[in-house]
Amino acid sequence: MKGILRRYIRPYYFQMGLGFVIKFIGTVMDLCIPYILAHIIDVVIPLRRRSLIFEWGAGMIACSVLALVFNVVANRRASLVASRVTAALRHDLFVKILYLSNRDMDAFTKPSLISRMTSDTYDLQQTVARIQRLGVRAPILLVGGIFVTFTLDWAMALVLLALLPFLALLSVFVSRKGIPVYAKLQGTSDRMVRVVREDIAGVRVIKALSKTDYEREKFRKVNVAVAEQEKKAGMIMAVMNPALSVFLNLGLVCVILVGALRVNAGASQVGKILAFTTYFTLILNAMMSVSKMFSMCSRSIASGRRIWQVLECEEPKEALPQEADTAGTDAAIVFDHVTFSYHKGGVPSVKDLSFVVKKGETLGIIGKIGSGKSTVLHLLMRMYDPDEGRILVDGKDVRSYSKEELIQKFGAVFQNDMIFEDTIAGNVSLGRKLTEEQIRKALVCAQAEEFLKDRRKEENDALTIRGANLSGGQKQRVLIARALAARPQILVLDDASSALDYKTDARLRQSIREHFSDTTLVIVAQRVSSIRHAQHILVLEDGRMIGYGNHAQLMQTCPAYRAISRSQMGESV
Repeated sequence: MKGILRRYIRPYYFQMGLGFVIKFIGTVMDLCIPYILAHIIDVVIPLRRRSLIFEWGAGMIACSVLALVFNVVANRRASLVASRVTAALRHDLFVKILYLSNRDMDAFTKPSLISRMTSDTYDLQQTVARIQRLGVRAPILLVGGIFVTFTLDWAMALVLLALLPFLALLSVFVSRKGIPVYAKLQGTSDRMVRVVREDIAGVRVIKALSKTDYEREKFRKVNVAVAEQEKKAGMIMAVMNPALSVFLNLGLVCVILVGALRVNAGASQVGKILAFTTYFTLILNAMMSVSKMFSMCSRSIASGRRIWQVLECEEPKEALPQEADTAGTDAAIVFDHVTFSYHKGGVPSVKDLSFVVKKGETLGIIGKIGSGKSTVLHLLMRMYDPDEGRILVDGKDVRSYSKEELIQKFGAVFQNDMIFEDTIAGNVSLGRKLTEEQIRKALVCAQAEEFLKDRRKEENDALTIRGANLSGGQKQRVLIARALAARPQILVLDDASSALDYKTDARLRQSIREHFSDTTLVIVAQRVSSIRHAQHILVLEDGRMIGYGNHAQLMQTCPAYRAISRSQMGESV
């Protein structure tokens, strides 16, 4: 939380200070009104001079107008500063999330990051605004009210002063209890966001499998858990206002009793008692505001800690020193005894994997679900670093490249890749400033030209979120065009043609061979037909290489590959 204050609020100290001054003046005007009223009742009215009553009444009106104007201006400035602070914080948090390593992304989880981006930043915005609006007004009403009451009648003021230690202890106790509860509440909210996100994304599957009741029960459980945590937080914070009201109302009764005795003894006046009741109301409202700030601060401290966990997360390691630059080698990809596990100390997803692919060659990867096929691609593109061994691209360790330099070498299509709410051309270029000719050629090569002609005739080139208005095969062709558009040195296709019919798949592979002959191709596939013409085919099982060679070699030497080929194509040795 200190880091957020230092980095994001410090630039606005001057504006906040000016707002505090304006708020201070407006609050002082509020404090003057009961004092003037007491003076009118106790001093002016006994003089029976109407002109003085009008003059002091005009003073009260002036104070009211000034209080209104200054408070409105201060509140508007507070909202402006809070929105700007939150905008900067939200921007940096979003950028940080984009650059998180995959390990950190897995650790935080996507629902938690969404929650931190939305609800946690909103909590901080409300707190920054509330502190500027009430952080000055409430203490001034509290301290100023007590000071003014001492100038009116010291005996009645002492009754009020005696209550303050109890009120302060109550506020500290409740806030210390509230912060841990709010932290647990936000963790539970993260789980609810995850469930909602999964169910909305998979609503078609849920309906198709008649699992609506099952998912409803799952949501009910997490919703009840959130409600329980909210109840605990609410129960703790609910103590504040009633307890404050009890203390202050008891104090008010004591003040009126003491004031009545002093008026009866001739030591005080009726106007002062009336002013005291008004100041008590102001002080009560101030204490209520302070209690609300404690409650909001408890929540925002928990939110700030969650946000700062992401912001202070270490950046993925950039380029490491390269001892020997062997960029002139003809090997495009080298895996040298690579072992990797997604969880430290866990079962390796890839173990002791070694192979070499030369420039312009094609590597096909095939195996059962969970055999480590996609993991190989993640390691190749340095989404994760290997636990053991090394990976070379163009003769250099991937860890010796800068992030931008390495990514520019690749064009990639992953499983369940994202179609954005944009035009087809916008989805292909994706902000890379490609020319219309580059986009057109990529779409033609990806076999997308046919269905694009129909869409253009209908003047319907816009895509909805996740490409909901495209079929599965159409989505894959747009994604492949995106990967091809910048003519990458290495093209990575992770089961990217699974939704294409065999004819379109064959035309796609033929087009890539013709127009991207110098591009190294890495294909993860479930179909043998998609990789049978590759110079190298890697067969994986439980993260281990159980076969490596071309199609003919594997048909002779790898029983697992032979079984897959026969089951799909009825092919014999």
